Amino acid sequence: MAKSKTIYVCQACGAESLQWHGQCPECKAWNTLSQFRESKVLPSAANTPFEVARKLKTVEDAKLAPYSSGLPELDRVLGHGLVPGGAFLISGEPGIGKSTLLLQIAGLVAAQDRVVLYASGEEALTQIKARAERLGMLHENLLAIATSKIDDIVINMRELKPELIIVDSVQTVSSSQVDGVPGNVTQIRAVTGELIEACRSQGTTLILVGHVTKDGVLAGPRLLEHMVDTVIALEGDRRQMFRLLRIFKNRFGPTEELLIFQMKQAGLEVVADPSTFFLGARDPKLSGTAVVMAVDGQRPLAVEVQALVARSFLNIPRRTALGFDVNRLHLLLAVLEKRLNLNFAQVDIYAKVGGGIRLQEPGLDLALVAAVLSSYYDCPLPEKSVFWGEVDLNGQIRPVASHELRFNQAKRLGFNPLIYPYNSETGGGITVISFLQHELFHR
Repeated sequence: MAKSKTIYVCQACGAESLQWHGQCPECKAWNTLSQFRESKVLPSAANTPFEVARKLKTVEDAKLAPYSSGLPELDRVLGHGLVPGGAFLISGEPGIGKSTLLLQIAGLVAAQDRVVLYASGEEALTQIKARAERLGMLHENLLAIATSKIDDIVINMRELKPELIIVDSVQTVSSSQVDGVPGNVTQIRAVTGELIEACRSQGTTLILVGHVTKDGVLAGPRLLEHMVDTVIALEGDRRQMFRLLRIFKNRFGPTEELLIFQMKQAGLEVVADPSTFFLGARDPKLSGTAVVMAVDGQRPLAVEVQALVARSFLNIPRRTALGFDVNRLHLLLAVLEKRLNLNFAQVDIYAKVGGGIRLQEPGLDLALVAAVLSSYYDCPLPEKSVFWGEVDLNGQIRPVASHELRFNQAKRLGFNPLIYPYNSETGGGITVISFLQHELFHR
């Protein structure tokens, strides 16, 4: 027999409640609970089928080999490429290049004599064709459908039996089996579940596009990230020419991987060697610049840190940070004033990470301190110097993760001297922050 009940679902986190609340009990967001009427069929326990547990060693392998996305670097960060029956979720801000990248992948996979279905709920077929023509990705095996109904997509999947299906985006597709408008929690959960089940049953790779909120967080319930096998984020500034592809979750390979793309007329192009990509055409003879050997995921990057210390005409001096947390700048300036007896009360201090990239790792501290002192004394650092290390509140510089990775990459790129904290395994480096003042600026 069927039983109907009214529930309230949070549009931010997907939590359910039997009563309406002004604030979600789970995520504490305000005015996010919406009313839904849910009908459930209560089966008889005696007639309910159940699965029988089996020994793992007797389970047969699917024997579905991964295939290439057409981009070898993308295959590397994904682990083995695109896995049949796997579900991939890619998110990013509007205009960042999600549709461009996926249409490139669709064309490259179709060129491998594989059937690809591109389903869009946001664009007309003429728009998709125009972009594919500009990218040079028109192919006989590349099929497209413009619809916002899940039934249309599933029926075409069963008829065409594609090896890859791309849904752009999951927030625009709706199911007639549940209530609500496209994009709400119930619709996203139902649409994603139906697509994943249909793709796994016939061994089709599924790529979903997800919108993000104004805070850069994936829109919709957190359940969406748990349902898929791989979560990918495409980041960057639309005004910059590069894009960062990060792997946050991956059941088929490593996580925290990073891939850098460069936006060009023919679409997104992989940066082959991003080690010095963010240095650009820097002039090492200028004061206020330092190079940090940063690590993002498993990839070492040489990035320029810039600082400007200028006389202030304000009652409260300015402190501005671009590319990292401004609170880190405040903390490091307090350490310098306390441990080196410096006075920053009459100066404005501006600091940024060059190239438009954003860094959050602790190894940035030492390079930031070196750049500030370089500008303060108006004395350039050694031309090929590179820094990494975490500065604590006592003024000591502590080791950071992936030291060997940073050290080997810095040596390969020809940096010298290498300035990093003392490490019992390497037996070198520096121990106190005063080294920067006495050895670098009082030479």
